[in-house]
Amino acid sequence: MKISIFLLVLSILLFSCAKPSYKKNSILKTEKEVVEETSTFYPPENQELSADQQIASAILAAPKEKREEAMVYGYSNSGEFMMLREGSNEFICIADNPNKDGFQVVCYHKSLEPMMDRGRELNTEGKTREEREEIREKEAASGKMALPKAPATLHIYYGEGAYFNEDTGVNENGKYRYVVYIPYATQEDTGLSLAPNESSHPWLMFPGRYNAHIMITPEY
Repeated sequence: MKISIFLLVLSILLFSCAKPSYKKNSILKTEKEVVEETSTFYPPENQELSADQQIASAILAAPKEKREEAMVYGYSNSGEFMMLREGSNEFICIADNPNKDGFQVVCYHKSLEPMMDRGRELNTEGKTREEREEIREKEAASGKMALPKAPATLHIYYGEGAYFNEDTGVNENGKYRYVVYIPYATQEDTGLSLAPNESSHPWLMFPGRYNAHIMITPEY
């Protein structure tokens, strides 16, 4: 009897000193938890790409048939805004700025370049958004800053978690938006709502102003 009691006490002590069974703990996890742990992926932030990679990423915002001949702007190793490739068609693309959070590449019709370029100049001068808009509006009205004479589209691929997949050459995790500029367009001119009726529906932003445009954000 004494031997049995001794063995029982000994087994209890040995069990209490043993290391916890991590294998047992992992078995208790649900299948969903295991999948989530093994599949967690964190996209690169403020991704710094080579010139060729910037070009490859930027042109993906343009229509497929216009990508290879589009002009491309991007950034040097020191962060300077610069032309990466000359173009021979009507599209201008801009690579993602690694100094800004999130991800955004754009391509737009060249008739929008005077307005876009002026905005960049004023931004470099340290003008606020309100100041930039006021200056461009006055310059558009006076004719100093040229505006498109026909509807002109800007294509955007963007997203906080978006990035350029260097292995596949594809922009990942983002979504598109299309901005069709029609200077001084109004609701009466276009028949568009001034706010989307439903998610992804087109609507007119800044009606009657120099930068009036149709916003289209497809739902994914």
